[in-house]
Amino acid sequence: MMSDPRDEAARYLARRRSHDDGVDDDATVTSTPGAAAAVDRAAFIESAIQVAIRRGDFDDLPGAGKPIEGLGTHHDPDWWIRRKIETENLTGLGPPALLLRTEDRELDGQLDLLGRESDVRAVLEDFNRRVIEARRQLQGGPPVVTAPRGVEAE
Repeated sequence: MMSDPRDEAARYLARRRSHDDGVDDDATVTSTPGAAAAVDRAAFIESAIQVAIRRGDFDDLPGAGKPIEGLGTHHDPDWWIRRKIETENLTGLGPPALLLRTEDRELDGQLDLLGRESDVRAVLEDFNRRVIEARRQLQGGPPVVTAPRGVEAE
């Protein structure tokens, strides 16, 4: 079975770097069994990235030379969920906390379209039930900060 020359080159670079650092190759392998494989893997990945850069694989990527959107603003651990939902124009997907916030913003407009009091009550009771249910869930994700609506006030 033939080995990949890039794999061999990465192993060679890893051995050379560890030898230049004064680390004995045999001592590394025997003292920490997974360290040699990790060094080989890291060296292979680094050499693959350098080869791709030289080939120009990273030239003309979308957003090249532009600042990363949203960097430096407040920390939001769920930024990737929000961005995916916005860019893909997805509805009905995501953590209940985000879905309920969105629904709460749009609820007044939906209630204005309803003509009967019983319909408004049914929609609000369903919304309030889902808010309370989401608050009881312990599955992680962002906290549910949406408040239930007052059925009588609406």
